[in-house]
Amino acid sequence: MQAVSSQQAEPENLLEFYQRVRAQTDFHCEPLEIEDYIPQPTIDVSPPKWNIAHTTWFFEEMILKKFAPNYKVFDPNFAFLFNSYYNTVGERTARDHRGDLSRPTVKRVFEYRHYVDRRMSELLTDTPRSAFRTPEVDGLVKLGLNHEQQHQELFLTDLKFTLSVNPLFPAYREGYAPEETELSGIGRFIEMEAGIYEIGYDGDGFCFDNELSRHQVHLNDFQICDRLVTNSEYVEFVESSGYREHRLWHAEGWDWINREGIRAPLYWLNRDGEWLHYTLGGLRRLPMDAPVCHVSLYEAAAFAEWSGMRLPTEFEWEAANTKFDWGSRWEWTNSAYLPYPGFKKPDGAVGEYNGKFMINQMVLRGASIATPEGHSRPTYRNFFHPHLRWQFTGIRLAKG
Repeated sequence: MQAVSSQQAEPENLLEFYQRVRAQTDFHCEPLEIEDYIPQPTIDVSPPKWNIAHTTWFFEEMILKKFAPNYKVFDPNFAFLFNSYYNTVGERTARDHRGDLSRPTVKRVFEYRHYVDRRMSELLTDTPRSAFRTPEVDGLVKLGLNHEQQHQELFLTDLKFTLSVNPLFPAYREGYAPEETELSGIGRFIEMEAGIYEIGYDGDGFCFDNELSRHQVHLNDFQICDRLVTNSEYVEFVESSGYREHRLWHAEGWDWINREGIRAPLYWLNRDGEWLHYTLGGLRRLPMDAPVCHVSLYEAAAFAEWSGMRLPTEFEWEAANTKFDWGSRWEWTNSAYLPYPGFKKPDGAVGEYNGKFMINQMVLRGASIATPEGHSRPTYRNFFHPHLRWQFTGIRLAKG
């Protein structure tokens, strides 16, 4: 996602913010062996090596090449290898071939990362070089750091998928299964009155451009559940033949589950009548009181239909978000990913980040257990195609 410029002060100075975010990526890499950095079993996930190189590429391409005095590019080939989808910047490695890159080596990519870190530190330190800093530069640095935080989440979700196709079901970190945090309470529906609600970001800090501009929407009376759907509730849907009842499904969803042979959420296994799930800590028993995870929009909508309810719109979710806890799952909404009134693409390459994806995708709200601390807001608009489920996605029900 693309951000707007911001004058918001970070909790630490910009150099400390930079160092903290970059260190978190290094922390994510600690458990990996060299062999873990390269595989790409599907187009929707990227290898760890590509993720860490691409986030470094952003700082070199968008900031150092333009604003750092006498900057020498680390390797001219990297502009092509680690560009994601910025047509303004130039050609790039095809998305489904990122795992084909045995070279440059992992060692070389980390050398690249450390090289860029040194030059970025010079730019952000109070030295003569820092005189080249401007509000534009600082805004791009904050954008780059939020971009890297997005990739930290992708790092974990991509890696989880990659490890899951290994028949040994290896653990990324032993005992690390944050998706198993259980919910408390039976769940109740919150009444929301009809009226005009303000939607969109209205602060003076960082936000992505798709959160703008703030505008009014009219909502009818509705109710929204104060907790997410649990695994036990979803097991009931599965075991009552929910995946075999066409009346519950969107036509595309029905075609998708039958074409792909899908009969349960991603990573679920049934062995001798017991439900298991693959986690970042390995294969474990499914915790029934934890929120269901790794479901597509199609599955979320079918479950809602089976329950006699529906998914909330993103506007209903935002209007009610202070009345329930959120942040353990990205929550599917029944809203297409479209621009808000007054949305404008920024100039240059960074303007490609959001606007061109505003078609054929659905909005998710909140955050997940893989989202870096402090990286989300109630106005944050995540978005994916409706069949995707490798992210930590869940379900909140609404009615009315």
